[in-house]
Amino acid sequence: MIDKKAYFRRIGLPEDTPVTFNEDFLRKVQYHQVISVPYENLDILDHRPLSLEISDLYEKIVLNHRGGYCFEVNALLAAFLTELGFKVTSYFARYLRGETSIPVRRHRVLAVETEEGTYVCDVGIGQTAPRFPLILKEGFVQPQGSETYKFERDPQLGWVLWEVYHGEWRKYFSFTDDAALDIDFIQPSFYCEMHPASPFNKTVMVAIKTPEGRKAINDREYKEFRGDELVCIEENCSDERITQILAEHFGVKWSPALGK
Repeated sequence: MIDKKAYFRRIGLPEDTPVTFNEDFLRKVQYHQVISVPYENLDILDHRPLSLEISDLYEKIVLNHRGGYCFEVNALLAAFLTELGFKVTSYFARYLRGETSIPVRRHRVLAVETEEGTYVCDVGIGQTAPRFPLILKEGFVQPQGSETYKFERDPQLGWVLWEVYHGEWRKYFSFTDDAALDIDFIQPSFYCEMHPASPFNKTVMVAIKTPEGRKAINDREYKEFRGDELVCIEENCSDERITQILAEHFGVKWSPALGK
């Protein structure tokens, strides 16, 4: 059972926010979550096996004020929206951005039914990503600030989300119409935690959206962006500085020494 008031507090919404089954409510939830709950891989670096049980995710993210990666934060959001009364379907997705061949499925996205139609929600990507849900409608161009997205159908990949990058369309992620269960994500999450080829078990990866852009730590480099513009960078940060940045900019208490 997820405490609705506690979840709203965690993402910066009033406890008494009315639940309405429309796009407006869904936009509020996704936007406030991505600017309040960081994307992070810190437990993986600490060699703490990740639990995808909803009760454990609730304790970690809501009660302990932590974040997580897609298999964690999207799982908790799916459970929360379901408890509120939304019809939510999870899909096993391929992250295509920057890939030259078809990669393994290692991403989770949500399709949420509203009064206006089906919207795709994803709060589990640290890089540039939609702050608001995207309606699942083929060929419909959807601007969000300086970003632009659209869905297209592909005979092999299924639904493909495209984004505008340097003036050109490029593939972002894809998913087929096969609904996935919570148990289906245990194996790919374990791969991301443990496999030598996984990008998630090497260095610190933390990010959070801001109203103007995003903040990110990659290894020992801290960056702040306003839109696509890099406005702040700190390189070769010490353990002490990483700890300070995590607390100050991401609301997370953690020491890099624990990940060694």
